[in-house]
Amino acid sequence: IVIFYEDKNFQGRSYECMGDCPDMSSYLSRCHSCRVERGCFMMYDHTNFMGNQYFMRRGEYSDSMSMMGMSNCIRSCRMIPMHRGSYRLRIYERENMSGQMTELMDDCDNIMDRHRMSSCMSCNVMEGNWLMYEQPHYRGRMMYMRPGEYRNLSNMGHSSMRFMSMKRITDSCY
Repeated sequence: IVIFYEDKNFQGRSYECMGDCPDMSSYLSRCHSCRVERGCFMMYDHTNFMGNQYFMRRGEYSDSMSMMGMSNCIRSCRMIPMHRGSYRLRIYERENMSGQMTELMDDCDNIMDRHRMSSCMSCNVMEGNWLMYEQPHYRGRMMYMRPGEYRNLSNMGHSSMRFMSMKRITDSCY
């Protein structure tokens, strides 16, 4: 459950959300703060789960734009379901699951250092939910990956983005 507020410091009109919301403008004209009461969510600065993504866990975000480094206010959100069990992610150096492949079952802070891969251009999330980051050590812009095949990561809204580190969204995040 997450409660969104139009203004900073939990002021103005509010909207309580318990799942995915592709367009916040149906409920609020803008969103500048939120309280995540339960669960984990990805927040997006464009409608329909597009644009820059921000991971939020239980807590208070009195000024989501400055706290998260957002350039725009929250426009859509997606609830991340809790996953119990193992984690498996296959990353590929090139599009369409080609080139060097590495299978991950744990967090990887730097694919270049750990697997001698210069970039990750496609992937297959076999088990669990993952966050992929554009820089080593879980820094820079991020992207939420749920189970499925992603044949061309550069076509997913960030053409210049390369992924250099990956982290599992585990129970400890909740």
